[in-house]
Amino acid sequence: MRVLFLSQVLPYPLDAGPKVRAYYVLRHLAKNYDVTLVSFVRDSDTPDSIAHLKQYVSNVLTVKMTRSKVREVKALAKSAVTGIPLLITRDEVAEMQQLLADHLKTNIYDVIHTDQIWMAPYAQFAAQQLASSGHTAQTVIDKHNAVFLVPQRMADASSNPAVKLLFKREDRLMRRYEAQVCKDFDKVVALTPDDSAAMLSLYKNGDTPAPFPTIPICIDAGASTPVSGLETAKNVFFIGGMHWPPNADGVRWFVETAWGKVYAQFPNAQFDAIGKNPPASIKVEGVDAPGFVIDPDIYWQQARVFVVPLRAGGGMRVKILTAWAKGVPIVSTTIGAEGINYTDGKDILIADTPEEFVSAISKILLDDDLAASLAEAGRKTVSEQYDWNVIYPQWDAVYER
Repeated sequence: MRVLFLSQVLPYPLDAGPKVRAYYVLRHLAKNYDVTLVSFVRDSDTPDSIAHLKQYVSNVLTVKMTRSKVREVKALAKSAVTGIPLLITRDEVAEMQQLLADHLKTNIYDVIHTDQIWMAPYAQFAAQQLASSGHTAQTVIDKHNAVFLVPQRMADASSNPAVKLLFKREDRLMRRYEAQVCKDFDKVVALTPDDSAAMLSLYKNGDTPAPFPTIPICIDAGASTPVSGLETAKNVFFIGGMHWPPNADGVRWFVETAWGKVYAQFPNAQFDAIGKNPPASIKVEGVDAPGFVIDPDIYWQQARVFVVPLRAGGGMRVKILTAWAKGVPIVSTTIGAEGINYTDGKDILIADTPEEFVSAISKILLDDDLAASLAEAGRKTVSEQYDWNVIYPQWDAVYER
């Protein structure tokens, strides 16, 4: 079986949650099928990363993704005219459509695998191209999250009336678009039961499609080495691209409402907020926000607590799986840990208010036994429930016609 795998991000190196998801799904599919990867690339993507992926797939085809204010304005204008969400129009790149048109003149595929909704228009175009030559391909979309929840929750969390209005508009458009995409594809896979239920809630009056199967994000749990020296570590740690609004909002909220109280109690501690485009407002005393870091291992080694202070988002946070595998205790909001099988007080501490964050972090910083217990339980959870070698054979049932 030949598979055309479409991705909005080059799925290597594993420095972001969407890349982790796509990478291990790709690895599993490549065990059984002949896979061609078609992906956007950025300036940070290297020939070595492409060479790494070519170990597993038959071919890697790429198109440069560029962001600019001019492109954003054009995307916003198109969204205003067409009613297509901005999150979709901003990824319309003529070169990608041309690449697919040229490639499919001489190549036929049995399955078009779409990683995230951003690539849905290209998958639909590819299916049309194949159909014009008399070949029907099964279309599969891996929905990393119920996307409409992101602008919905960002609107709820914002106190700026103009920003709130923009997010509400995007929520409304994305609901309609997402519902149609899920109907148009042959197979839709959700990461979590919560996301599956959220997407099914978009359908009314008996128009509901079949329930969407769920397959969680997984990592290579056995390949991750636990941090050393947890008992002497003293820092609080977050990692995640802050160009993604839910990450930026969560970190800003944590610094503005909770971190100062932690720092007052533990002046030798530091909050390390690692990720692209950190907000300027978080760069206060006791906070290190260096931006994107190629190798964040030194920050992991210095971490006593990993925080996930998200107030918006959807799907799953692979950062929690990573922290579990590395044996670093976690404090997260309910939304941050959404979709993950956890036990509050055993393998994670849940905190939804600034006061709860301060209390939970303080307990871990003060109690070596609690820190060790949370770390051990977390490693057990991730190895049993979120290892790709164990879980991803479930994709074989999705591919059955």
